[in-house]
Amino acid sequence: MRMVDIIAKKRDGLELSSEEIQFLVSGYTDGSIPDYQMSAWAMAVLLRGMTPRETGDLTLAMAGSGEQLDLSSLKGIKVDKHSTGGVGDKTTLVVAPLVAAAGIPVAKMSGRGLGHSGGTIDKLESFAGFQVERTREQFLQQVREIGVSVIGQSGNLTPADKKLYALRDVTATVEAVPLIASSIMSKKIAAGADAILLDVKVGKGAFMKTLEQAETLASAMVQIGTQVGRRTVAVISDMNQPLGFAVGNALEVKEAIDTLAGRGPKDLTELALAIGAHMLVLGELVADVEEGRKRLEEIMDSGKAVEKLAQMIEAQGGNKEDVYNPDRLPKASLTAEVKASQDGYISAIDAETVGHASVVLGAGRLTKEMPIDLAVGIVLAKKRGDQVRKGDVLATVHANDEILLKQAVEELKGAYTYDSESLIDQPLIYKIITE
Repeated sequence: MRMVDIIAKKRDGLELSSEEIQFLVSGYTDGSIPDYQMSAWAMAVLLRGMTPRETGDLTLAMAGSGEQLDLSSLKGIKVDKHSTGGVGDKTTLVVAPLVAAAGIPVAKMSGRGLGHSGGTIDKLESFAGFQVERTREQFLQQVREIGVSVIGQSGNLTPADKKLYALRDVTATVEAVPLIASSIMSKKIAAGADAILLDVKVGKGAFMKTLEQAETLASAMVQIGTQVGRRTVAVISDMNQPLGFAVGNALEVKEAIDTLAGRGPKDLTELALAIGAHMLVLGELVADVEEGRKRLEEIMDSGKAVEKLAQMIEAQGGNKEDVYNPDRLPKASLTAEVKASQDGYISAIDAETVGHASVVLGAGRLTKEMPIDLAVGIVLAKKRGDQVRKGDVLATVHANDEILLKQAVEELKGAYTYDSESLIDQPLIYKIITE
C-alpha cells in the first residue's frame, strides 16, 4: 500500500478498506508516514467524511496503537463516562462515587484541563496528597476494594490519537466529526470499558455550538460504540451557561461534595442523576432509568455517596477529612463581587466569557505546561431566568492577585444579558441518543 493512494481515494470521496485504515494508523504511529501526508488525509476526511464502518475501523486501529487496559478481573459491567467538556463541569466528581456506591465499578482515566474546560484530574488535586499517577495493579486493586478510582491517562494509551490530535490542531481539521468521534471513543475502548456514557455539551461554552453539531457528533460516537460491541448512550446537555454555580478547581470540588450530600445546585444534581441512572441501566443493575434515578437519590440521602468519595480520596493519598470539612481545601486570599448593572431578568450568562475569566484568574491553562491555581475561580449567585435588582450580587470572584482580580471582574460584567420579562428557560438535557 502507498499512503498517496489512500489520500487520493479519500480525496475522491471513496471508502477506505479496513486494511488501508490499519496501514495509515500503524504507519503514522511508527513514523513511516510523515505529518504532511497525514495532514492531507485529515483534510480529505474533513471535506469528504467517513462512513460509520470506516470510523469504527479508525477507532479500533487507534485504540490498538498502544496499551489497552484489561478490566476483566473486575466483577460486573464496567461503565465509563466521558464529557466533551464545559464551564463548571464537575459531573465526574459527582457521578463516579455516586454510581460506585450503587454497585457499578468505576475505573476511570481522566485528563487535565486545557482552556476553560477544567480537567477532573486538576480538580482532584485540590485534595492535598491526592495521587493521580497509579500503577495498573494499584488502580485495579483499588476498584476491587472500594469500587472506584479516577487517575490520569496512561502515557502509552492511544499514541496514534495523541499524534493525530496534535496534528489536527495545527491543520484546521479539528472540526472533522469522524476524527473527533474516533479520538474520544478510541480512548474509552483502550481504557477497557464494557459500556460507555457520553455527555455531549452544546452551547456557547462548549466545543459544539449548535444542537445539530452536537447531535451529529453524539450519533457518530454511539454508532462507533454499537459497531465495536460497546453499549453506548449519549446525553446532549446544555452549556450556554456554566453548570452549577462554581467555576474553578477547589470551588468545584466543594460544590460536588454538596451535590453528593443532596445539597447541590438544581442543574448539576439533575444532570448527575440523569447520567448516573443511564450508567446503572448500562451496567444492568436496574431495569430502567426511573428505577436508577430513585436508587441514586436514596444513596445521596443516606450519605453513602459522600462516604464513597472520602474512601477514594483516602485510598489515593488524600485526607478524607477534606471531604467532610471542605473548608480545608485551598482558599483564595482575595474576593470581589460582580453586581447587576440594571433591574430585570437574566436572559443569558455567556459560559465562554465566564470560562475565560476563570482562566485569567489562573484556574485554567492555555498550554499543557502551564501551572494552575487550585484556589481561584468564580461562584455565581444568580443563574439564567433569575430576577435581579440593580446592585444585586451576580457572582463572587476568588483570586490571589489584585490585577487579575480586577481583569476578571471587568470581563464578567460583559457575560450577562438582561431582559425586562421572565423568559422560558432552555432545557438542561436536549436529547438522549441510544443505539
